Amino acid sequence: MTEAVFYIFAAVAVLGAAMCVLQRSAVSSLVWLLTTMFALAAIFVLLQAELLGVLQVLVYVGAILVLFLFVVMLLNVDALRQYSRGAVSTAAAVAIGGLLLVELFAIWRYTPARLAAELAQSPQMASDLALAFPAASTNAEAIATRGIVGAVAAPMFQTYLVPFEITSILLLVALVGAVVLAKKRL
Repeated sequence: MTEAVFYIFAAVAVLGAAMCVLQRSAVSSLVWLLTTMFALAAIFVLLQAELLGVLQVLVYVGAILVLFLFVVMLLNVDALRQYSRGAVSTAAAVAIGGLLLVELFAIWRYTPARLAAELAQSPQMASDLALAFPAASTNAEAIATRGIVGAVAAPMFQTYLVPFEITSILLLVALVGAVVLAKKRL
């Protein structure tokens, strides 16, 4: 049953992303992006990553998309001149889409059994993973002592507090800039 629900949300996410790109109206595109973000949050919850699901809704849906929607509606982007798609951009889109499909089919063939067989052939690879990701053991210890929320919150509000606040200031400056641009006269 969980697999069926996963596939439903995955289909909604892919459909929403495709419709987001294909819409001519910026507001409609943002609504489809909103649908995609909610479907991704539901997938995170199904994968038992409830914190990521809640953060997806709070950060992306609650903050960034609302900011985008506010700026788009404030600037009235639909009233701006429409750009037509030329032959070069259409050919580039088809080429990029084709490359993505080839990559998707290559990844589809890569199964867990194939990964296990490759790891069995090279036992050195498993030990190299610990060397490649040395912070994994530290993260596991932090999760064991403080829980997942504490392990995420501690670096965010201690180590990365200044970049976190700078990002919020940049979003505020972007919003003020959109208001100034939208005003005909000050």
